[in-house]
Amino acid sequence: MEQPQDHRQPDAQPATQHGARSDLVVARPEGLYCPAGDFYIDPWRPVERAVITHAHSDHARFGHRRYLATRGGANVLLSRLPGIALQTLDYGEPLAIGATRVSLHPAGHVLGSAQVRIEHAGEVWVASGDYKLEADPTCAPFEPVRCDTFITESTFGLPIYRWDPPQSVFDSIDSWWRHNASEGRASVLFCYSFGKAQRVLASVDAGIGPIFCHGAVEPLNRAYRDAGVRLPPVGAVAGIPVKDKAVFKQALIVAPPSAQNSAWLKRFGTYSDAFASGWMRLRGARRRRGVDRGFVLSDHADWPGLQSAIRATGAERVIVTHGSVEPMVRWLAEQGLQAGAFDTQYGDDTVEADAAGADEAPATNVTGVTGVTDVIGASVATDATRAINETDADDPP
Repeated sequence: MEQPQDHRQPDAQPATQHGARSDLVVARPEGLYCPAGDFYIDPWRPVERAVITHAHSDHARFGHRRYLATRGGANVLLSRLPGIALQTLDYGEPLAIGATRVSLHPAGHVLGSAQVRIEHAGEVWVASGDYKLEADPTCAPFEPVRCDTFITESTFGLPIYRWDPPQSVFDSIDSWWRHNASEGRASVLFCYSFGKAQRVLASVDAGIGPIFCHGAVEPLNRAYRDAGVRLPPVGAVAGIPVKDKAVFKQALIVAPPSAQNSAWLKRFGTYSDAFASGWMRLRGARRRRGVDRGFVLSDHADWPGLQSAIRATGAERVIVTHGSVEPMVRWLAEQGLQAGAFDTQYGDDTVEADAAGADEAPATNVTGVTGVTDVIGASVATDATRAINETDADDPP
């Protein structure tokens, strides 16, 4: 992880106690709102001005009048929301919005993903969106940004979630693919079409055999290539005659979770399938998903990564938006930080939870909250408790 960047002005004042001044970001029915700038961050209802952290569909939606996002993520955002009125910024480029000074900083989640830094009256808040700290050749690495208040995700905010080094995971994927190819069997890897698929394509050994992609993946590949991301040559499954199964005998086929158990898979003849997701860390996830292999690979920060990122901001106050909210808030309070939660509609997209099934995802958002809520004394939900006691995935990466 890079060294924290302190973008506060020299005369910036330290954070005040909660309630001593108006919050820079508050929760409204439309989404997270900045009153001083009159804009929303990743709103889920139509608004006048939306600052978008990244193009996953639980954060970027149709219906807003004006959009602001990173220049690096524009191709992907426009491919998913064509025709929107989009203004872009380079990472670190400041923009005055209302009485605030706003800039976007790398989040390391997917191509163009950003943290939103907001400065007003000597106070700095940062909204993280989704983020990860692991190396990823398809997007800019996470940049810690010093702030007074940090708004963080907590998708994998439980101690069980600890990722192995990415290269070891890709070595395991290569080994699985190579073994299948040696036996004349196609390798079908299910993963999310935006972000995870491109990370896989950029990281596997393309010399093992041909690579094909599902039709839902290739438009995102084009957007990544247009943004300068190097991906290996891939073929379109749709371009191969249905009866020509021999083409796939040594191939890796990258497909979204929705393709599993569909008639589309019949065109590959004999195949082995696998799932790449952070939820594969849970015992039984591979079995319940009904695949041959499970690879633990996530585009979100794991438990140690969340802790490291939060510490690096230097924030005295941290607000959690989605995922395992109560355990994270409790841990923050134990560190002596002011901690609370926003009720949001993030995490409803099938980015990660799709891999585990509804009974797996340990989402413990606080419901019915209109502002920042103190949840330190709240009990951990059943799913979260179960996840703490889970052992590693059936198939180690």
